[in-house]
Amino acid sequence: VQLVESGGGLVQPGGSLRLSCVASGFAFSDADMRWLRQAPGKPLEWVATLYGGRATHYADTVRGRFAISRDISKNTLYLQMDSLKPEDTAVYYCSKSSSKPWTERGQGTQVTVSS
Repeated sequence: VQLVESGGGLVQPGGSLRLSCVASGFAFSDADMRWLRQAPGKPLEWVATLYGGRATHYADTVRGRFAISRDISKNTLYLQMDSLKPEDTAVYYCSKSSSKPWTERGQGTQVTVSS
């Protein structure tokens, strides 16, 4: 399993970013995939899930602002993040793991929301 995230950066409050995660080494099209994040000094937390059947599930803190999706032709998972807040600042990871400690994840991409 290999997962490589990209797309992070510095954005002002209210702005948007789209994260990408290129997947390889497993059947990506059918896999349940997740985005996680870890803010400074805090534990890793779940953000969103995209099930193989296309259903989605979001943490209360991001529901209505973030959208998880995938492009099977590119083996890529996305996280569209809108209306970003300073509390969204974290390292974001994509993961194939279904439960903690989410060991099957990439190296992460930093998102900083600040004016």
